[in-house]
Amino acid sequence: MKAILALADGKFYTGRSFGATGEATGEVVFNTSMTGYQEILTDPSYEGQLVAMTYPEIGNVGVNPEDVESRKPYVKGFIVKEYCSLPSNWRATRALHEYMREHGIVGIEGIDTRALVRHLRDQGSQEGIISTLSDHPEELIAKAKSSPGLVGRDLVREVTAPAPYDWNEGKWELGKGYKKTETEIETGTEKKKRKKRSFFVIAYDYGIKFNILRSLVESGCRVKVVPARTSAEEVLGLDPDGIFLSNGPGDPAAVPYAKENVEKLIGKKPIFGICLGHQILGLALGGKTYKLKFGHHGGNQPVMDLTTRKVEITTQNHGFAVDPDSLKGAVEVTHLNLNDNTVEGLAHRELPIFSVQYHPESSPGPHDASYLFKRFVEMMKKNK
Repeated sequence: MKAILALADGKFYTGRSFGATGEATGEVVFNTSMTGYQEILTDPSYEGQLVAMTYPEIGNVGVNPEDVESRKPYVKGFIVKEYCSLPSNWRATRALHEYMREHGIVGIEGIDTRALVRHLRDQGSQEGIISTLSDHPEELIAKAKSSPGLVGRDLVREVTAPAPYDWNEGKWELGKGYKKTETEIETGTEKKKRKKRSFFVIAYDYGIKFNILRSLVESGCRVKVVPARTSAEEVLGLDPDGIFLSNGPGDPAAVPYAKENVEKLIGKKPIFGICLGHQILGLALGGKTYKLKFGHHGGNQPVMDLTTRKVEITTQNHGFAVDPDSLKGAVEVTHLNLNDNTVEGLAHRELPIFSVQYHPESSPGPHDASYLFKRFVEMMKKNK
């Protein structure tokens, strides 16, 4: 079936449909990862976006029930050069197009994704629409132009958990699947003694990825996830050893309730933030954020840790960044992106607080920065 991708600036591309039929509108961004499309589709940080993959063939490993990063896919539309409808992988349980159709994700293949990415790189990410319903590009361009965009929209409310929950799943092991951690529990009058986790962490869910939670568990943490609007007073009432601020979609300035809660938590408990959590922490510490031209999306972004001068290859997915010139003197920049010198990490000079813009949990992507979870544990240990 014919499909059209139209951009708000008047550019359009004609290709073939795969996945669901219909129309999908959102900000068009490109992801430079070679693998991990299922994790990308289910990353809540992509709420409100259409994702174009720069790797030319997508779908060859199918999908499976283990490689998901959230409750459901959040990508609005998927753009690829060539779709492989016959997967060949021992873990695959179904084809990608079937999974997309089930979840209402509209896809387009057969377009020149190199030309699209060059256009987005030069002109910037912008609103677009994928349609299998219309043969009229002008009509679709008008719809793309009328799309609200990401700036000023609270997308966190679309992806956060409806209620608190405990997480006890660790990393995946070959032949065993995901490990379940043991805790000390009581069942009626019988007390079952199991291995107790060392540190209790409250994780704010702004659109949290499962592998972040698994990484916290593997580092020795007992984790409770709370919705994004949970008050600071309620969190402190649970008496955690540390507080984690998660990744999530959209504009950090559009979730003022998150900033206000974090402001009340500063100085009370150790805090670690990732991605949107990093940006919200930056706002709470007195900084400002701004929108990047086309963002960072992929598993191959070089970052320098200024405290060690070591370079890490990192996974990233964000369209906003913290303005370093807006930060107060108590905050220092700890990491820089070597492609464009944007801020990739912050730390408070006196308090046990730090954050990174990238994703140390990988999934997909490299594991260079996984040590940061251990750093958080050491921080909690010193302040317990």
